[in-house]
Order: sequence, then C-alpha cells, then structure tokens
Amino acid sequence: MEDQKIIALYFQRAETAISETKNKYSRLLLSISYGILKIMADAEECENDTYLKTWNAIPPKQPDNLPAFLSKIVRNLSLDRYDSLHAEKRGGGEVPVVLEELSEVLPDKGAIPGESNELSELIDSFLARLKPESRNIFMRRYWFMDSVSEIAEESGFGLSKVKMSLSRTREQLKLFLEQEGYRL
Repeated sequence: MEDQKIIALYFQRAETAISETKNKYSRLLLSISYGILKIMADAEECENDTYLKTWNAIPPKQPDNLPAFLSKIVRNLSLDRYDSLHAEKRGGGEVPVVLEELSEVLPDKGAIPGESNELSELIDSFLARLKPESRNIFMRRYWFMDSVSEIAEESGFGLSKVKMSLSRTREQLKLFLEQEGYRL
C-alpha cells in the first residue's frame, strides 16, 4: 500500500493503518532497533511501541516521508531502551562507542548557536554533499549503529577502508560545523 494511503488510514483512525504499516515497514524498524539493542525481544517491543507512538502522532502530524518518520521514532525508542537497560553498566555494545566517536565532532549543547533543528539541517546538508559510498558508511555507523566489521562485511570493503572513511568523514563534519559557527 502507498504511504499516503497508510497516512490517510491514520487520519480516518482506521486500525488497519497499524497493520498496513507493520506489513510494509516491520523489517526496517526491526533492523534499526536490533542494530542498537542486539536483543530481538527488545527490538520487537520497540517496533510495537513505534506503532502506538505513530497512532498517537498522526494526526495531527502528517509526515512527508513515512519511513523516515517511523525510523526516527523507533531509533529514539531503542536508544531510550538501551539507556534504561544499561543505566548501571555502560559498555559492551556499539552505542557507547558510537556516541564517543561522535562526541569529538558534535558541539556541546551549550555551544549550539541555534535550535537543534538547525544543527540537524546542517548535518543533513553535509551528508547530501558526501559521495554515496561515504554517506552510506557514515549512516550505517552513526544512524543504524552497525559495527565497523558489519559495515565492512556487508559493503565488501576492508576494515581499514571503513575506519578510514569514518575518520575522514568525521573530520570533514567537524570542519564543516566549525565553518558554520559551532564551537567544538
């Protein structure tokens, strides 16, 4: 079913909206959540919570891009779940490593001159300028939170190429944000 028809079902408050969303996007949502949590039962729970949050958000929201809208919800739910599962014992997963890598590049909250939406738009602009290969590696690591070895295996690149691409892209992002007036 087309995304606009699914969104129309939400506006009609038809419960079939959830089943149609699940039919079309279950694999995407599970892959995002599992990439963060590494526990299928928790990933499935976040997937189901995503449908509830979507039901409560549409209407009034009318997303232009349904898969991006759903991906953002499941990612945030999964990160929250990860935090609650690892509140006492950090480490062992990719999330702390990924967050540490990004902390060197992204500005502190106090250093942000505008709203977080402005930073998000700048990062989107930066990503649009990247070569598809570099953008894919960067997104796999920092959005889907895949390990370097998973990215290398699925892309057919060597570990060193993936690591070098990530390092160069982080450095480019840092320079880009500094040029835009962000203190890092």
